[in-house]
Amino acid sequence: MSLGAKALTFSETTSSQAFAERFSVYSDSNLPQLIAATVTHVHDLIKQFRPTQDEWRKVIAFLTEIGHASDERRQEWVLLSDLIGASALVEEINTRRPKSATPNTIRGPFFRNDAPERASGSSISLDGIGEPLAVSVRVEDLDGLPISGAEVVTWQANAEGIYENQQPDLQPEHNLRGLFRTDAKGHFDYRSVVPSGYGVPDDGPVGRLLAEAGYPLRRPAHLHFVIRAKGFETITTHIYDAGDPHLSEDALFGVRPELVTCFEPADVEGKRGKAINLTFVMMRAKPGRPT
Repeated sequence: MSLGAKALTFSETTSSQAFAERFSVYSDSNLPQLIAATVTHVHDLIKQFRPTQDEWRKVIAFLTEIGHASDERRQEWVLLSDLIGASALVEEINTRRPKSATPNTIRGPFFRNDAPERASGSSISLDGIGEPLAVSVRVEDLDGLPISGAEVVTWQANAEGIYENQQPDLQPEHNLRGLFRTDAKGHFDYRSVVPSGYGVPDDGPVGRLLAEAGYPLRRPAHLHFVIRAKGFETITTHIYDAGDPHLSEDALFGVRPELVTCFEPADVEGKRGKAINLTFVMMRAKPGRPT
């Protein structure tokens, strides 16, 4: 709205336009347009459903409760974004890659940025509870050449489908988390336990609301990975257990056919367990895109 221009009278018909016109026409940022579009959708919903003042206060109370449920160990806003598919859609739009490259998925709400570095061949299972799992990893480029020195962070739920930061008093600190680096052949391996699928937390406002609405809140068994290497686009992805019955209804929309693998029966250090061989394919970073 230019200086001195008459403001549009606010009404049910003009509400969105009256809000949008208050942004400066001289802004070069997309932010005003994004905010105005968001507000337009909110206003359209209000006009469609015509909530009472009490019903609208309940919406505000729900959003407030999400904020109160978020802290350094739990991010309820991330959970909301994940469960409504917003996180998956942002990843899909921003990380389009060749078919042969490993696709991105969402990071999820249980990531920690302080996973301890571990040596190839070591175990990330600090309590040893669960069916043994041997994981062999190779990181390569689109030409099949190994990427040495790649940094790979992995984390997962335990055999009961629970992450370490959900049970800080029951699981060891950094249980089932680790940071590894690839060798000259782009390889490393480690030991863990077979993860279990789980229900998305329903002890917070997001899970309670969606459960009440009949929304499926299951996640199939999976491992998380973040792979970084200089000059390449970072990969944030999952690997899913092909034997899990809930692959088709992943609550966070992360399952892709190329991310599903068979956990094969194997001998793991003298015990019956399972093994998987994983290959992550990185693409070189393009100018203007984050690495």
